[in-house]
Amino acid sequence: MKLKNKIALITGGTHGIGEAIARRFVAEGAAVALAYHADAAKAQSLAAELEAAGGRAKTFKADCAKLAEITQLVGQVSATFDGLDILVNNAGTITFAAVEETTEANWDEQLDLNLKGPFFLIQAVLPSFRARGGGKVINIGSIAGVGGFPNCAGYCASKGGLTNLTKALAVELGKEGINVNQLAPGNVATRLNEHMREPEHKAWLKERTPSGQDFLTVEEMTGAALFLASDDSSALHGETIMVDGGWTAW
Repeated sequence: MKLKNKIALITGGTHGIGEAIARRFVAEGAAVALAYHADAAKAQSLAAELEAAGGRAKTFKADCAKLAEITQLVGQVSATFDGLDILVNNAGTITFAAVEETTEANWDEQLDLNLKGPFFLIQAVLPSFRARGGGKVINIGSIAGVGGFPNCAGYCASKGGLTNLTKALAVELGKEGINVNQLAPGNVATRLNEHMREPEHKAWLKERTPSGQDFLTVEEMTGAALFLASDDSSALHGETIMVDGGWTAW
């Protein structure tokens, strides 16, 4: 098992990519702290399922766009598990809107959760990481963090910022045995894009993606996440792994 005796905090850990990563990490021996915002029933159901299968999982409610709740979350996780080894910054949101229809509120919502939240979560876990002699940060970015897409400027800005934040913090923290890297998914089937899975759009994605896929599965993200969380990635700092079916290879 690649993550035996490791403790991982996964934000947005009860749905989509976060849930898939949680399942993979538990299968590899990690205990997981599942941070959720609203769906307590789903969080508790997932934790119960993972524990029934022999894993260790606990749920923690937090709005990862708010500093006070981030601080409380990390404190609770560290106390519950007596430490922390891995942080997966997965919680995120997207608003589709043309430039002239973008409001200050939805701009702030995206930048706060997608960019401010990951920074302050990393800041909050540093004492635990330092006490254990190092740690792993996995930021969940996007193909929208390295390329532009229409009608989602705020999302692109937040994910582009996360890409460079990953590099900046890798430079600053690498000497302490802390690896800060990013996994950047392509078009992955999650709740955020259910409305986009129309035959015409899926056909366009298949044509545009070198692998011939339309929407990737959440499970296809977990191999790279496991690599970044394990000792196998000890020499990686500030890197972005594109898991996108070849989308950005054009």
